[in-house]
Amino acid sequence: MNSKVFVITGASTGIGESTARRAVESGFNVVLAARSTDKLERLRDELGHDSALAITCDVANWESQQMMVQQTLQHFGRIDVVFANAGFSKGSTFYGGEDKPDEWKEMVMVNVFGAAVTARLTLPELVKYGGHFLITGSVVGRVTSIRNLYSATKWAVTGMAQAIRNEMVGTGIRVTLVEPGIVDTPFWDHLQKPDDAKELQPDDIARAVMFAVLQPPHVDVNDILIRPTGQTH
Repeated sequence: MNSKVFVITGASTGIGESTARRAVESGFNVVLAARSTDKLERLRDELGHDSALAITCDVANWESQQMMVQQTLQHFGRIDVVFANAGFSKGSTFYGGEDKPDEWKEMVMVNVFGAAVTARLTLPELVKYGGHFLITGSVVGRVTSIRNLYSATKWAVTGMAQAIRNEMVGTGIRVTLVEPGIVDTPFWDHLQKPDDAKELQPDDIARAVMFAVLQPPHVDVNDILIRPTGQTH
């Protein structure tokens, strides 16, 4: 069995949940972090208390993430892989409709600030073991095909991944940007899917994540852009 530790934010549903399952199958111990305590605990119980630790965490809060890192180290003693996966969209547009400044602020704090904090607080631990930092971007962080602030947050994540990769040169750290297309997750609860859109499943992305993670240490899969067949943007 692998004693390495895999931290996943946004682990209670969707891509994070599926990645946790795949990571445990591959022998990792996993840290499940999200705001939804009940869902995390159910997933922990499914995966097993020896292999999984559930930590309620708001990634938009610096102190909450500090506690996540501290609890991880207290429980498992190390961090080898981090997947900064937490993020959401509520579809606020730039023009028309109701003003929702609090919604915008929350989205920027989770999608951008939260991911940056995850990097800042975990990279010092990853450096100790030549670890791997992964971050969830989006197709719309490469091609702007929807008209809302969410796309801008994912463009920020694209830049963040490159900036982290540049900074970590010489440390042995690998950095992977994961850019999904349309995935059948709760993400779409607040958005209109494109007409006749085909969908990936969360496990499709989880398999791609594990492909990158399980490469030899000298192989750094920089970017994974993965769309359902037929999606062009």
